[in-house]
Amino acid sequence: MHDYQRIADRIAADILSGRLEPGQRLPPQRSFARRRGIAASTAGRVYAELVRRGLVVGEVGRGTFVRAAPVPSGRALAEPATTAPVNLELNYPTAPDQAALLAPALAPLLRPDVLSEATRTAPAAGTPAAREAACGLLATAGWRPSAGQVLFSGNARQAIAGALAALVGPGGRVGIDALTYPLVKEIAARLGVTLVPLAGDADGIRPDSVAAARRTAPLSALYLQPTLHNPTSVTMPETRRRQLAADLRRWDLPVVEDRIWSFLSDGTEPFAAFAPELTYVVDGLSKRVAPGLTVGFLVVPEGRTGQAGEALRSGGWTAGRFALEAALRWTADGTVDRLTTAKRADASRRQRLVTEHLRGFAVQADPRTYYAWWRLPAPWRADTFTAAAAARGIAVTPGPSFAVPATGPAPARPSPDAPASGAADCVRLGLASAPLDALEQALRTLASLARGAPRGTAGLPS
Repeated sequence: MHDYQRIADRIAADILSGRLEPGQRLPPQRSFARRRGIAASTAGRVYAELVRRGLVVGEVGRGTFVRAAPVPSGRALAEPATTAPVNLELNYPTAPDQAALLAPALAPLLRPDVLSEATRTAPAAGTPAAREAACGLLATAGWRPSAGQVLFSGNARQAIAGALAALVGPGGRVGIDALTYPLVKEIAARLGVTLVPLAGDADGIRPDSVAAARRTAPLSALYLQPTLHNPTSVTMPETRRRQLAADLRRWDLPVVEDRIWSFLSDGTEPFAAFAPELTYVVDGLSKRVAPGLTVGFLVVPEGRTGQAGEALRSGGWTAGRFALEAALRWTADGTVDRLTTAKRADASRRQRLVTEHLRGFAVQADPRTYYAWWRLPAPWRADTFTAAAAARGIAVTPGPSFAVPATGPAPARPSPDAPASGAADCVRLGLASAPLDALEQALRTLASLARGAPRGTAGLPS
């Protein structure tokens, strides 16, 4: 065993025994090296080992702190991963009387003759009726896919995986917001794809940051959430979309556009409207309808269904026929439209609660969304606040869960108003899953908590 590992073991024992409390700051590495009589490089390896073990977190410009709460995996945002009574990590909206709205369309599927057909396998291209229904559902005033462009997956996450698998080989690089949907990081890791965080500002990813990343090494694609970005709620304005589309067309760089939350934004044109020949549009019914019986959509540029369809088939990511038939009926009878209207109203109500109870705090949110990005007041950090909230029965998602780690040369420096800066000081609040009264009480509790001070902020003597 190396010396740095033995020293790390002793620090780890102090953390696990409680001698070093969650939230306490370790001495600067040079001070630590002097006190221990070791080289500064050895101290650096000790701290790196503690970070690797998940026992401490290093924050640029602030120091190294004993971790108060683990950074959850992307799974925590897709399925229950906590026993907290109020879960503000999971984020699946439910409209009032939703089950009653869904049931009538399912009744015909239970007839033996219909059920026999509905339980057969379905290809990635689904059925002609399902493709036409999807085109109508996804269309906007300025964009409508053709039936020949539509493929189906089990959910939107599988559509993302299929698009990336079709566009990017193992070892390929994908440009992405410095803050992004956490499960994309896990999908990319399993596909052997490297995510390259790109600098942004209040309008989203900056075209010059894409150009800078391309100069470092080729990019195979971009992954964008241009409408109601999760977690920041930023919607890229039309001028930025046009500028970025022109650059991507010049570079022939394809885009995976995630529109899973776009149903909350009436009238916002997709990025595909500005670069249809480059854009692979991902959407789904997990948020619009329900997470348990859902369908994902992958709209590909004209003539590109072959490779994308093969990626969905080989990954086992195609939609089940029963779910496809249910989705077709819910779309045809207006159920999806009714649920969309109800959930837009519900999201607005929940955002009003955020405005009321977190007034005076630095909260970034769009009044149409089901999430809020909260920059915590000093001396709180994401992990200490997450742990303190969990102790009060409330699960929130720490900002670093959304951060894409830099690989290779550092990305272009973001502008001061970039929403991606300072994730270690932020948490995301998922507003959709908790009952309205529980959400309101949780927001009151979190506001009171944030006005206090965490334990262990005095730090350790250096």
